[in-house]
Amino acid sequence: MARKFKKVPKTKRGVPKKYVKGSKNQKKTQDEILRTRKMYREGALTPAMMDMISKQRSKSGKKTSKKKTSKKKKRRK
Repeated sequence: MARKFKKVPKTKRGVPKKYVKGSKNQKKTQDEILRTRKMYREGALTPAMMDMISKQRSKSGKKTSKKKTSKKKKRRK
């Protein structure tokens, strides 16, 4: 018996919207997800490739923030 999943909203290309929601470049993220899906189904995905993909995905959603520079306090004598 096949597993049944709840229907979720998807993009025009068939990728669930939540997967691409926080991405900086949504088209690039969709391309990567579809490419990975195809490779997984063919059985061509290696553990090293999975690690590389996971690093790219985490990097894609991160927003860089400036570090706060604190002023040095003067000592009282």
